[in-house]
Amino acid sequence: MLTHSTARVLEPGDLDAALEVLHRDPVANAFVTSRVNIAGLDPWRLGGEMWGWYEAGRLVSLCYAGANLVPICATPEAVAAFAERARRSGRRCSSVVGPAGPTADLWARLEPHWGPAREVRRHQPLMTTRSLPAGIAPDPLVRRVRKDEMDVIMPACVAMFTEEVGVSPLAGDGGLLYQARVAELVSNGRAFARIEDGQVVFKAEVGAVTRQTCQIQGVWVAPAYRGRRLSETGMAAVLSYALRDVAPVVSLYVNDFNTPARAAYERVGFTEVGSFMSVLF
Repeated sequence: MLTHSTARVLEPGDLDAALEVLHRDPVANAFVTSRVNIAGLDPWRLGGEMWGWYEAGRLVSLCYAGANLVPICATPEAVAAFAERARRSGRRCSSVVGPAGPTADLWARLEPHWGPAREVRRHQPLMTTRSLPAGIAPDPLVRRVRKDEMDVIMPACVAMFTEEVGVSPLAGDGGLLYQARVAELVSNGRAFARIEDGQVVFKAEVGAVTRQTCQIQGVWVAPAYRGRRLSETGMAAVLSYALRDVAPVVSLYVNDFNTPARAAYERVGFTEVGSFMSVLF
């Protein structure tokens, strides 16, 4: 039994305690919870380590350390411990992302050792909805992407990622990992698009999924079709699928400077419930 404050790498036997922490904030923790539900805490299956912060023998906070570094329900004391562990380990992640307060604290401690970052997005509104929008009919042409349409959907996915993150997902391994992730979403019926004449007009995916919530990601409208409110009718269509088939709460987070997207999400019923922060390398 741990009787003092300490941090350590969690093991598979710590799963129930880790899930208890994750379930304290189902929306903010959806990404990590979805991974843990599938892979448990084994680092090979999880794609990274899960660090735990204990106080008086009780697991209080977590930090996922994989391709992303993600503080979870992290107290100031936990952030300090996670930052020290991350500093000693060296940077292995492509981003630090999570609830704005703890993430800002974590980055302030890591920046002297890991900085400078390529970009820091300090305020990314976290938004949710529980219902379909009134007055916006779902686009009837938005549907699930078929497995035989990977060659159609991939250029749109690459364009979205490059616009959003600022680098191409094809860099490094030639896009093999990114293509595998897109294929997984398509195979699981969680990739949606409006496709006309073999071209993607609108697309979005339901990424993280838990019993409590799911998270929409990768929303994109082809440049030639922007300004026609296709993002609103398209999102209404994706929402209808998500609320009916996946989870009772749908969430997303968006860059604060993307005012057209924020306005569109508000019009389809999303309301701001928190704030994320992302540090991109």
